[in-house]
Amino acid sequence: MDLTGFLAQLLNGLAEASSLFLVAAGLSLIFGVTRIVNFAHGSLYMLGLYAAYSIVERIGATPLGFWAGILLAALAVGALGALLEIVLLRRIYRAPELFQLLATFALVLIINDATLWLWGPEDLLGRRAPGLTGAVKLLDRLYPVYNLVLIALGPLVLLLLWLLLTRTRWGTLVRAATQDREMLGALGVNQAWLFTGVFALGAMLAGLGGAVQLPREAASLGLDLRAIGEAFVIVVVGGMGSIPGAYAAALLIAETKALCIGLGVVTVAGVELAFPKMTLVAEFVVMALVLVLRPWGLLGRPQAAARNPAPPEPPLRPATPALKALGLAVLLALAVLPRLAPWFPYAPVLALDVLIAALYALSLHFIMGPAGMHSFGHAACFGLGAYGAALLLKSAALPMPLALALAPLAAGLGALLFGWFCVRLSGVYLAMLTLAFAQIVWSVVFQWDGFTGGSNGIIGVWPADYLSGDAYYYLTLALVAASTVLLRRILFSPFGLAMRAGRDSPLRAEAAGIPVKRVQWAAFTAAGVFAGLAGALAAFSKGSIGPDMIGMGKSVDALVMVLLGGVQTLAGPLAGAAVYTVLQDMAIRATDYWRALLGLSILLLVLAFPQGIAGYALRLAQRARAWRNGEARRAAP
Repeated sequence: MDLTGFLAQLLNGLAEASSLFLVAAGLSLIFGVTRIVNFAHGSLYMLGLYAAYSIVERIGATPLGFWAGILLAALAVGALGALLEIVLLRRIYRAPELFQLLATFALVLIINDATLWLWGPEDLLGRRAPGLTGAVKLLDRLYPVYNLVLIALGPLVLLLLWLLLTRTRWGTLVRAATQDREMLGALGVNQAWLFTGVFALGAMLAGLGGAVQLPREAASLGLDLRAIGEAFVIVVVGGMGSIPGAYAAALLIAETKALCIGLGVVTVAGVELAFPKMTLVAEFVVMALVLVLRPWGLLGRPQAAARNPAPPEPPLRPATPALKALGLAVLLALAVLPRLAPWFPYAPVLALDVLIAALYALSLHFIMGPAGMHSFGHAACFGLGAYGAALLLKSAALPMPLALALAPLAAGLGALLFGWFCVRLSGVYLAMLTLAFAQIVWSVVFQWDGFTGGSNGIIGVWPADYLSGDAYYYLTLALVAASTVLLRRILFSPFGLAMRAGRDSPLRAEAAGIPVKRVQWAAFTAAGVFAGLAGALAAFSKGSIGPDMIGMGKSVDALVMVLLGGVQTLAGPLAGAAVYTVLQDMAIRATDYWRALLGLSILLLVLAFPQGIAGYALRLAQRARAWRNGEARRAAP
């Protein structure tokens, strides 16, 4: 590449960095004060772009009208953010972080369908900025003027935020809230309105980040998850809660991606390296490297992401006779279900999906609950199992049972590799590193057309003839039941006790001679094996696989199922998987706006059962037992 082209790519990187910074700065600001990992932040970015399209189409024929439309769109999104904080988020500030994540994910589903209802399914391409449609001479090339405006916008917003946070009383209160919220409340500061203001400002920045993209990209319904993925990367690389860190990370990642595009295809030792294809994976490679070398980010501090430690969870208890009887009854009902197909033809199909989802959720719960390791990238193991089964069947021409048996080992090897890095971190940093590895795997699968089928995936992944129909259902039922029993036995074994000791008090566990990191690494690997088995079963049940099996949405599905059921109980992931899968199926068949219906259902469940469905049932059982014991004591002579 010539010097002019290389310089143009560097300038493109600066323009992209400004856009990324606007979104990430809002997310970092919200997290720094409220400690909420706001999954709906990408939806606010998307709304900013849609709102800008509508407003600018009405008043944007002049430069003044265009920029007024951009600002009005940002202010509208900021007002919506304040409304969401007042109506919903205030109710869950004291809830565990992952339940807050679940509630904001429900908002993603609701906002996506609300956008679909208001603007329709088609992509909307906005008009170019009046007065900024030309280009300037850059050596022997032309460079868009609007990109130069974006390059200046990032540092300008950074300066304004710095002045706001360091030169105003409100900014002083915000910085104090990031250090010690409880002390701030003790001094008489109205934390509720401070949090509302911070959330509104963060939402406005996200809306502005989307609005200024109007002349550069179309408004589409897929922007929410893409934007939140990029924002998470920027915030974690820069340091949770650090605004200057967010800008430094945005520069680093945007220029890395621009450099990949600028290098083009390079031949090294006879091997062609297509650097433009690496743009999908570059940001996650950068995040993984930063988290491994400096877990708290470029300009963050080790305590930046910490919150008040939660009290130790109550010990897991073996199933009561009543619960065992209930489990056996459910197993017998699932075994009889195919015989009812003449009357309920769809029931076995849905039950098969529930069984696979239950195993997937159980594998995540294995490390989330007893081991205390939160993962945002568990779909990597699920997808490795699915692709392992498909490739062993189609490319290696192995018999289907052998492919099914070996596929979980492929996922286990991936978990073994990823876990070696992940167990060195904790909290949100561990979760984000798992997300990085999952996105790296997704990028490789998505672009390796010759081996994985790329975006088309692999088709024709069917069970052997003798396992077709009901036989495959019963095989899945047997494997899921056996895996459930095995995972429960592991959790009550000495290894399971070591996992829980490392979760509740790692220092005491180490002092007692328990190798906490090695135990966590082994648990991470075991969870990967069972997730891989679920992925392999899913591949053969659907007959085809695609990159969406490794996407962020699949990882979120596992989180939702575990949290809906309850992390504190062993039956939680089973209940959560069943409820989530059935709700999703019913919503899809009931309306075109099924995401909104599913999101509302999740919100209601989160607010009604903050400890999860199974956790709530356990509390009811404990209250009933206590009441019976009290009645018995009063009746005794």
